[in-house]
Amino acid sequence: MRRVVFDRFGEAEVLQVVASEQPAPGTGQVLIAVAGAGLNPIDWKTRKGLGFVAQEIADRLPWSPGFELAGTVMAVGEGVTTLAVGDRVMGMTGLPDGGGAYAEQALAMADELVIVPEELDLVSAGGLPVAALTAWQALFEVAELEPGHKVLIHAGAGGVGHFAVQFARIHGAHVIATASAGNADFLAELGVHEVIDYNEVDFIDECYGLDVVLDLVGGDTGRRSLHTLSEHGVLVTVPTLTADAIITEAETLGLRAHGMMVRPDVFHLEEILELVEDGDLRVHVSDTYSLDEVVAAHRQLETGHVRGKLVLTP
Repeated sequence: MRRVVFDRFGEAEVLQVVASEQPAPGTGQVLIAVAGAGLNPIDWKTRKGLGFVAQEIADRLPWSPGFELAGTVMAVGEGVTTLAVGDRVMGMTGLPDGGGAYAEQALAMADELVIVPEELDLVSAGGLPVAALTAWQALFEVAELEPGHKVLIHAGAGGVGHFAVQFARIHGAHVIATASAGNADFLAELGVHEVIDYNEVDFIDECYGLDVVLDLVGGDTGRRSLHTLSEHGVLVTVPTLTADAIITEAETLGLRAHGMMVRPDVFHLEEILELVEDGDLRVHVSDTYSLDEVVAAHRQLETGHVRGKLVLTP
């Protein structure tokens, strides 16, 4: 089988497609023929040697990236009773340091996978688990979003963002999102109440007394967002590289801010898929790439201007 690896940290060109032996599932694992493997910001950051995942794998290169996938079960390991050969499945795989979804076949733990409903094609499903779970856990577990809350979501048209705006809207919140002007109509279709063009308007001038801010940008954007919170509001920042600085700033101001790291959760995934089945949740894949196009895919991912998700289609 073929898979993507990098043997050193660097620019997108370090990614290469290599031939490998087909892996055999161990106890509790299944082997999946990958139909779609989603790309996420953590992928390019790790490839560049940034963040905690890069620290974990630095002495284990070459390494194969990719933390979410969908496909068809090819084989099951010992002890697997919930899945069978031929099942359409999706889920996270190997976070934080296992990876391996950028491949024609990949291993995953059976208890971290769910059945993909017929309403969702496998390519789109491959771009859902990490991004949708990040949005879900950030809003409902960390921020404890409630109906009627006023929430600002930065980068609302991106991978995590386009799920987050839909979850917040479905939950009865008033949803504000930052995005470029070109994504305003897209976000309106997803139910966003207010779109702020970050190229033309300073969100601080437009937002105040917020209950929740979901910061998917980090850095200065996250720090400045603290000034939009109400006295009892909370900011959840997802980029790990700047989370500590933002949390420290919040403490200085007497405000609440939390970082987070997504984790596999089949119960959350099943709730999310019910929304897909009911037609309430849309998965937007802007572009697909073959394994041989992975360098171009990472270049596009790294621009930070992707609408919805990019997905590899091995």
